[in-house]
Amino acid sequence: MDHALALMEMVRDYGRVRLSVAARLLGVSGSTAHRLMAMLVYRGYAVQDASRRYVPGPALGVAPAGVPWTAGLRHRAAPHLEMLAGRVGETANLMVRAGTEVRFLISVEGGHELPVGSRQGVALPAARASGGKALLAALAPGDVERLYRQHAELVGSPFDAREHVGLAIELEAVRARGVALNDEITEQGIGAVGTAVRDGSGAAVAGLTVSVPRDRFRAVLDDGLVAELLRSRAELETDLRGFVAADW
Repeated sequence: MDHALALMEMVRDYGRVRLSVAARLLGVSGSTAHRLMAMLVYRGYAVQDASRRYVPGPALGVAPAGVPWTAGLRHRAAPHLEMLAGRVGETANLMVRAGTEVRFLISVEGGHELPVGSRQGVALPAARASGGKALLAALAPGDVERLYRQHAELVGSPFDAREHVGLAIELEAVRARGVALNDEITEQGIGAVGTAVRDGSGAAVAGLTVSVPRDRFRAVLDDGLVAELLRSRAELETDLRGFVAADW
């Protein structure tokens, strides 16, 4: 069941998935990956396109997080997350924005005896998650407002102008300091700090975050967590100089 759910998340978050890649990431044989994917197709969670890759089906009900560049981003980012988690001893995450949500592509648990568990595959509101706020802050204020007005129209709810003013003020603070904080906003007992990662063209393509249990969040911040996060962002962006998401 876990493999089937993980495969569903790949289809949702990568946009296009080849069976060979899915089998490698799941750590299963090609025949097992084929059987799992066949069931997703049967249930309408995936369909095969003209290139014989698998894309989200009508039963999934969500757009892919980024179409095929997310798989390449994940591959390049994984070693940097492992190094970040090793340096700070806490859980490092990479997420991408899909509309007003963020989707966690990778989570690497740190070496602390009680780390925050993996969030891989989880979707959260971008306005509440630290990485989501960092990605929203990379947009112009007018673009953020249009995004949320369009979302309100799509779901058939009124646009909350007062709530959006609060978000706009918070995003200005994120732009000023370069990082965003989440202090138990998305999950009780969990704090996080995040920043936006840019590709070779300068476009903000992902949020890099570190999640920490609330009881040691402030202590870890005081111990240089932000500096380590920004160091890892710089190292990852150096590795992404030849990577342009819009070219995929």
